[in-house]
Amino acid sequence: MASTLTIDPALSKAEKYTTILPQMASLIQGESNAVANMANFSAVIKEVWGHHWVGFYTVEDDQLVLGPFQGPIACTRLFKGKGVCAAAWESEETVVVEDVDAFPGHVACSSLSRSEIVVPVKNANNEVVAVLDIDSDQLAAFDQEDKAGLEALVELLKPCM
Repeated sequence: MASTLTIDPALSKAEKYTTILPQMASLIQGESNAVANMANFSAVIKEVWGHHWVGFYTVEDDQLVLGPFQGPIACTRLFKGKGVCAAAWESEETVVVEDVDAFPGHVACSSLSRSEIVVPVKNANNEVVAVLDIDSDQLAAFDQEDKAGLEALVELLKPCM
C-alpha cells in the first residue's frame, strides 16, 4: 500500500493522471471498504489539483447521499432530475460543465463553484452506485483529459463498490 503521494507539480494534466493511476491502485489494493477508498480518492484528487470540492455521493434509493469528500460543507442529499450529479447518475455518463450557471437545474451547494465534472461510479454489475463530483472555482476547469483520466481512476473502485 502506498503511504505517500509522489507527483511532480510541473507535469501536464495527462501526465498527472498517468502518474496517479498506479499510485491510486496501490493505495486501495487489498482494501475492500468503499468508504475508505472513496475517502482516499477524494484526498488524492484534492491534493494533486487543489479543486474547490472533491467528493462522492452514494446512491440510496432515489437519492444521492453525501459520502467522503474534501472541501467546504456540502449538500447532504441530491434528488433525481436536479443538478449535474443527478444528470450523471441518470445518464450513467460523465458530465462536464464549463459554467454551472448555464446548466439548467444546477444545485448550488457552494456559491464559489464555477465549473464541475461528475463521473458515475459503477459496481461489479455495472450499476451506478455513486458519483464522483468535482467542483472548481474557475470556469471551464475540466475537459476531455479530465473525463478520460477520472473515468480510469474510478474504474479502480469497481471491485469494492
